[in-house]
Amino acid sequence: MTSQPLRLAEDYGPSPGESELAVNPFDGLPFSSRYYELLKQRQALPIWAARFTFLEQLESNPTGVVLVSGEPGSGKSTQIPQWCAEFALARGFQKGQVTVTQPYPLAARSLALRVADEMDLTLGHEVGYSIPQEDCTGPNTLLRFCWDRLLLQEVASTRGTGAWGVLVLDEAQERSVASDSLQGLLQDARLEKLPGDLRVVVVTDPALEPKLRAFWGNPPIVHIPREPGERPSPIYWDTIPPDRVEAACQAVLELCQKEAPGDVLVFLPSEEEISLCCESLSREVESLPLQGLPPRVLPLHPDCGQAVQAVYEDMGARKVVVTHWLADFSFSLPSIQHVIDSGLELRSVYNPRIRAEFQVLRPISKCQAEARRLRAKGFPPGSCLCLYPKSFLELEAPPLPQPRVCEENLSSLVLLLKRRQIAEPGECHFLDQPAPEALMQALEDLDYLAALDDDGDLSDLGVILSEFPLAPELAKALLASCEFDCVDEMLTLAAMLTAAPGFTRPPLSAEEAALRRALEHTDGDHSSLIQVYEAFIQSGADEAWCQARGLNWAALCQAHKLRGELLELMQRIELPLSLPAFGSEQNRRDLQRALVSGYFLKVARDTDGTGNYLLLTHKHVAQLSSYCCYRSRRAPARPPPWVLYHNFTISKDNCLSIVSEIQPQMLVELAPPYFLSNLPPSESRDLLNQLREGMADSTAGSKSSSAQEFRDPCVLQ
Repeated sequence: MTSQPLRLAEDYGPSPGESELAVNPFDGLPFSSRYYELLKQRQALPIWAARFTFLEQLESNPTGVVLVSGEPGSGKSTQIPQWCAEFALARGFQKGQVTVTQPYPLAARSLALRVADEMDLTLGHEVGYSIPQEDCTGPNTLLRFCWDRLLLQEVASTRGTGAWGVLVLDEAQERSVASDSLQGLLQDARLEKLPGDLRVVVVTDPALEPKLRAFWGNPPIVHIPREPGERPSPIYWDTIPPDRVEAACQAVLELCQKEAPGDVLVFLPSEEEISLCCESLSREVESLPLQGLPPRVLPLHPDCGQAVQAVYEDMGARKVVVTHWLADFSFSLPSIQHVIDSGLELRSVYNPRIRAEFQVLRPISKCQAEARRLRAKGFPPGSCLCLYPKSFLELEAPPLPQPRVCEENLSSLVLLLKRRQIAEPGECHFLDQPAPEALMQALEDLDYLAALDDDGDLSDLGVILSEFPLAPELAKALLASCEFDCVDEMLTLAAMLTAAPGFTRPPLSAEEAALRRALEHTDGDHSSLIQVYEAFIQSGADEAWCQARGLNWAALCQAHKLRGELLELMQRIELPLSLPAFGSEQNRRDLQRALVSGYFLKVARDTDGTGNYLLLTHKHVAQLSSYCCYRSRRAPARPPPWVLYHNFTISKDNCLSIVSEIQPQMLVELAPPYFLSNLPPSESRDLLNQLREGMADSTAGSKSSSAQEFRDPCVLQ
């Protein structure tokens, strides 16, 4: 293939005045005037200077791998995909479409919208995106933006490298589990020299460039020139404020009172603090004596859904965008001139030894801090206020973000790697190798769930489990519901547990609290979630109905879509379904059995009758979450003695979330015998063993009685 640089549409297109003569090579239609307006903006981006260098490397590099290194805001996330599409178009898309991965679903949708606009194409046709419960693609889609976890599941289901000619792994410095795993699988495929002419483009922040260069065997690197704008000098506080939200709000109000031009970007650690900050600022800015319109306060986090596009809109007033780690590298906002940085992030870190998530409040990395500061660069530079002393960053911040593959439950990943017939996940290539105990715990859990056979390969059940976009234990409970005739209810519950796990904040009024109590079910939180979903559907998916009860309307809509996808998947693989029977006594028992079949690893016992629950798999003590329906019942309601829980989180107080009462007899009946034998010594294990022996004696007695009854008639005859 020739190494001559490709010519792009903008290279040979006419001037805007002749736009009616220019034809878009992707759809054959004339370019609009907006195309040329956006083209001028694109040509002003720092990455534009590296365009021909990138295309030359993409076409002529024999390894098929190109690294692109550049700072946030340089234009790499919008321009690289378009140039890859031009490259694939020149080859007639013979090798497949261009797929671009993003670590966050919101970023994939947002970029697809922007790139379709810049390419003068229709979203959902030539340019599309795939994110959970939303596939905006068609048969003519040439450029697809995709959440990296969805693509990992697609890759795990095929032996080849996928139905794409160019794969762009964007924001590699985010270190998501899927991004690291995809690079490992692609590296393995490259080493095996699989057939095909696949091109892989890895886009990263300069901080991760040396690690990626070593991992990929020193491939060609395209460096994006630095943006010419001046960088702001950060202003550090002397001490860390006791109330981050209040400090951030005061800093925003001071900026507004000075009427310094430009929008404001505020970084806080968690979604809870983002909500508190937005509520406080929305009240305060209304009373400011400003000449123009009051500032618009906008949250930016994963639960925002499609409302996130508001951060790009011109509202005629200053925007104050309040966010967290989501916007460290994604969501470049050119209008930002002021940054207020708390220097902290709240992350969930999984501990495989106790099968629990820790809510860890920790310093951001130096790489993240620099990316946040660069949001305010320009002519003249903006401001960057750091709500922490300079020594805090120098002494406590790591150089790079922590790889998520070392911090998450790896059961789902190991299941997918087994699906790819990789015998030992520990031998798979990773940028950073997961801890051996994390892999061992994942394999042990999959073995308990009967997802592995005696040789350690996927069992037939494991193959089916890997088809579902659910945690393995939840997928197992869903499959068990086929046996116990409660599929309809379990479909609802699986969707709710994945997309909309109930209430996430305290009620704001007595009226709201009363409306919430009306949705609670006597059988526990799992049945309450089913009741919430059914009431939501009966309301016509009304947003006001959700707001009155403190429920997340967007999350419930996602749960509705996910339920439909799960139902379609079960029908496709011909699994038996059942009619709805929620509320009946039989359905109540069947639903408990299905849950225990998948969640027997997550059972706890109240040891003293006061709500101190000892977890079966280790000797940690936990309490019920403040949102648990058992906690809201009037005294003297006694906590249930045995419960099944969805999550165990170690934070300020160790708590079990989404809890329902179960009978220990079900656990003995449905959990694997070797699981009960492997439990650590405790009174709970002794009680379960006594139950097992009693049930075994009862079964033996029943068989003996039946045999005697069979022999007696023979004697009489």
